This record gives sequence, structure tokens and C-alpha cells, in this order.
Amino acid sequence: MSYISTNLNMLISIAKKATGGLSRDFSEIEKLQTSIKGHAEFTKAAMDRTLKILQTELQKSRPQYAVVAKGDKVPNAPHFLVSALDGAINFIHGVPYFAVSIAEVVDGNVISSVIYNPATSDLFFAEKGNGAFKEGYRNHERLRVSARKDLSQALIAGPDRLATSVSAIRNYGATSLDLANLASGKLDGIVSFNNDATDIAAGILLVKEAGGQVFAAEQKDIRTADVAAILVSGNIIASNSDIGKKLFDLAK
Repeated sequence: MSYISTNLNMLISIAKKATGGLSRDFSEIEKLQTSIKGHAEFTKAAMDRTLKILQTELQKSRPQYAVVAKGDKVPNAPHFLVSALDGAINFIHGVPYFAVSIAEVVDGNVISSVIYNPATSDLFFAEKGNGAFKEGYRNHERLRVSARKDLSQALIAGPDRLATSVSAIRNYGATSLDLANLASGKLDGIVSFNNDATDIAAGILLVKEAGGQVFAAEQKDIRTADVAAILVSGNIIASNSDIGKKLFDLAK
């Protein structure tokens, strides 16, 4: 489609290539009759293989960019933030709610992103100024955050202490996919702390391009998003624009 740039097509292709082995590994893990330790070691090996492909392919495509994974130093220059397996605990237990994500960051802002769950073939992508989408067979679905205005009727991914003020709390175990579901209108808000930047960067752009809001929990002025602060702290509050301030005040 015309709204997918060459750059975004490249990121989508790399995400799919990197997760080919991960899909097979996920099918295998349900058959393993080993200890929990065995499952964890199997998962780490799958994650390491996925990360290696991400690093190799991204560096090949953009040699001037650093590829930053969890624990790596973030440069003061254009770079990719990559998560080889957000939702590793789900993966270990055979729960198909995990994802690989890629975010392109320039001057502290995410300008393009991809989130892909190979277990369900759900792929989400966004480019700054061009909207957020879910991949479809013939036509891609434009993403929009929900229109819910009443916080008491909202479905939130967040801590249990918010339960008395919202309709329901859900904790799925992969913040990247939670953000994609928020962008898709399936969740109304997210309150999540201590995330690694690699797990939330791609989803931040999805939410913003779908008409939602993202805040750092530490922000005092919430008239604009402080993406750089979110990536540093890992503390994110996100929602549609109608309940954004209400959720921010409640979550503080």
C-alpha cells in the first residue's frame, strides 16, 4: 500500500525474518517434558537467536545506526531499539502473548515502529505522521484508540490498586502488545512501571499515531508527551485522549 514507506517495509521484513525460528521454538516448547529450568534455558536460546538476526539484518540495512537491545547503552545518535522477546514468561508457559519489536529513534523520538506476535501472526506498524496499522491479508486496518470517556467503564492494563476506579484490570505480561491493543481500541488505558525502553518504544508510536496519549508517570506538565522521559524511566501511562488526564491523576 502507498502509505508504507520503503523504510517501514524494511523493518516489517526484518521482524518477520527474525521470528521464523521463534515460531518453531514456540511450537516445540509445549512438547518439552523438562524442568522449569529447561524451559527457561530453551527460551533464552530462542531469544538470543532472534536478537542475533535482528542485529545482523538491521546493521546490514542501516550500518550508520546502532542496534540497542535490553541492557545496552543508548547512543546520542539515531538508533534502533529492539526487543527480541517481550513476554518471555508467557513464552515459557506456552501462552501465545509475546512479541518482537523494532523502533527507530531519532532525536529522542520514535519515528517508525513494528510489533509482531509470530504465534498469532498479528503485526502492527506505524510511522510518524502516517498513522498506525494492523497488517491484513488484502487491506491493512487503520488503528484508532477507543472512544470511551468514562473511566469507571474502562478496561485498563495496570496495577490492581486501580481496580475500584475502573471497569476491570487485565495484566497480560507483554507491554508491547498491550500498547498495540490500546492503539487498536481493545484496551482503554495502560499504567505500567519499570519497563525497558526496548519493550515500549514501538508501542508508544502506535498509540500516538492511533490518536492516543502517552505520558511519563513523572511528568508534571501533561500537555505534551515526553517520550524521551518515558524511555529513560520506563514508567508509562497511556490512554485515549478522553480519559488521559483522569487516568494520569488516578495512577500517580
